[in-house]
Amino acid sequence: MTWRFVGRPCGERILERTRRWMPVALALVLLSVASTACSTGEAYDIDFTRPEPAPAQDVRLDDRGEQPLRIGVAPVLSARTNSALYDDLASYLAIRLGRPVELVHGKTYTEINDLVKSGDIAVALVCTNPYLQGQADFGMELLAVPQVHGGLEYYSLLIVGRGSEAKRLADLRGASFAFSDPLSNSGRLVPTYELARLGSSPDAFFSQTIFTYSHEASIRAVAAGVVAGAAVDSLVFEYLAGAEPELASRVQVIERWGPFGINPLVVNPRLDEATKSDLRRVFLEMDSDPEGRILLEKLDIDRFVPGEEDIYDSVREMRAYLRERGLAP
Repeated sequence: MTWRFVGRPCGERILERTRRWMPVALALVLLSVASTACSTGEAYDIDFTRPEPAPAQDVRLDDRGEQPLRIGVAPVLSARTNSALYDDLASYLAIRLGRPVELVHGKTYTEINDLVKSGDIAVALVCTNPYLQGQADFGMELLAVPQVHGGLEYYSLLIVGRGSEAKRLADLRGASFAFSDPLSNSGRLVPTYELARLGSSPDAFFSQTIFTYSHEASIRAVAAGVVAGAAVDSLVFEYLAGAEPELASRVQVIERWGPFGINPLVVNPRLDEATKSDLRRVFLEMDSDPEGRILLEKLDIDRFVPGEEDIYDSVREMRAYLRERGLAP
């Protein structure tokens, strides 16, 4: 897993607060590696002088040496978990599209957005707020959306440690807090909006904040007692609660905000129409294909369906509310 922590984005204060959190970051890396090694029986060497790279990408070139179509996955989960879940999707797309496919694990939501904007990624599964940001920046286009547990929505969950006395966001004043990604809806935009409704902001309300760069990492940070609280994607929380019940038992949900339109599949608006059409067809027909149904079950997705823009209106309203008050992340 890759753990990356920074202080609040305020000039020189970044370096100061990053140094203050350095023991925390090292502790979390050791915790992450230890938990992975215990669950897999593998050992990992850690070089603290450089970030851990994402898992090697499987470039599926065909006999003609054709360059792969690249699909990006935003880091809502750790790189290792994402790889375990989505490698089979890349293989499935390669077979159904009749061309090589490469899976790209983004380190941040901004990185995935930038790769879609440049055309280096043809299609990506992104978070709700990055989609709206990409839509505003360069016309990022909705391709399809996953239906999960019969719905097209998710929530932002405010979590604290199991022994915490906090019952609501207001009880975390002066505490430490983890955001997932600067562009995350459930992991940053929503708690910032809720603080604004309380007449405050993250800088004024919390004693310290960190970015974990995945919802999985935020959950682990709270479970380990590294921070007092975090806001996380409900679907990620539910997935990890099923996969690691012991981890979920060390945290508790004290508030639930939402619902919000689910994380979409997106493309660059300049992507050629034939490729868009092929991609849309494959995703929308997965649930009617036996192999596709197996893959969807692994991803905990019912099916992919055409998306409607109005499911994201509540997030648009939060973005506008914060912009008007100069608090937009």
